[in-house]
Amino acid sequence: MNKQEILEALPYSYPFLFVDELVEIDENGAYGTYTFNPELEIYKGHFKDKPVTPGVILIETMAQIGLVCLGIYLLGNVEEQETGHVVLTSAAIDFLKPVFPGEKVTVVSKKVYFRFKKLHCTVSMTNAAGETVCNGKLSGMVTLKLNG
Repeated sequence: MNKQEILEALPYSYPFLFVDELVEIDENGAYGTYTFNPELEIYKGHFKDKPVTPGVILIETMAQIGLVCLGIYLLGNVEEQETGHVVLTSAAIDFLKPVFPGEKVTVVSKKVYFRFKKLHCTVSMTNAAGETVCNGKLSGMVTLKLNG
């Protein structure tokens, strides 16, 4: 699968799509970007007068780019007649810096293993200054959807 096909296969849409660009993807990992739209509803109450992107949204962004895109790619290359999505099953993330509305982040994932439909990755997110804002490990299970 190519990058555009992977993006089209994602099971998300605005306002819950947190992938702007899939820069690189291969059997070992994924690299992509997202810019947090300051108009997202999440910023209206988190926090009053000083909005910050919630940690759960940072995890979701890392999962969409680093786990789901990679899982779709791996499954598409392993089993050409099937497509699938990855359901997040565990996350162990350290948060180091806040991410504010309007910030662009880069997510890089590295596959630790993919077997028995389980994908486990190390994932990091950096801001435009190249500073790590969060990193850790994500795991997910691939769910299948037969083509046709």
